[in-house]
Amino acid sequence: MPDRDWDKELAKIDKQMASISDDALLGKPAPTTAPAGKAPAAKTSAPPRPAVAALPSGEPRVERETRGWQVYLRLFLSVAAGIALLIWPYDTRCGTGLFGYLGATAIVTASGIWSGVWTWRHRAPRAHTLSLLLILWGMVLGSIQVLPRIGYGKPDPRHPATWACTNELPK
Repeated sequence: MPDRDWDKELAKIDKQMASISDDALLGKPAPTTAPAGKAPAAKTSAPPRPAVAALPSGEPRVERETRGWQVYLRLFLSVAAGIALLIWPYDTRCGTGLFGYLGATAIVTASGIWSGVWTWRHRAPRAHTLSLLLILWGMVLGSIQVLPRIGYGKPDPRHPATWACTNELPK
């Protein structure tokens, strides 16, 4: 087999991948354009964009616009839910209060993942770091309740080793 110049081969692959949009790689349909009778609204405040490469099919590559306020709104809602767990109004020792709390921690973790995906897609590194911390926060709060009940953590009066409440009063 003849020797290949792998630097050139990899440069070709990089060039081809750079010319394909993220949506085309994921198999998403291309965004539709304005109807034939209407002209698109002109944007005067945005700086001119560099020329974009064409897709292999000949269509121009369309870049997504990042709406920062949507990214930060998702993150704000997720952080608000994580902070709200600190003032959880119900007893988390056992029963429905415990299961409600565990459900809320699952929601906080899921919302951290939700905001993490958006911050990653829209290249917001600080917000993405906060999303990762929010995921960790939800997992820590849930594990504080779960680990003593499955025998991995040390039970205490606030975190007993039982899931269900007993109707007996302590003697």
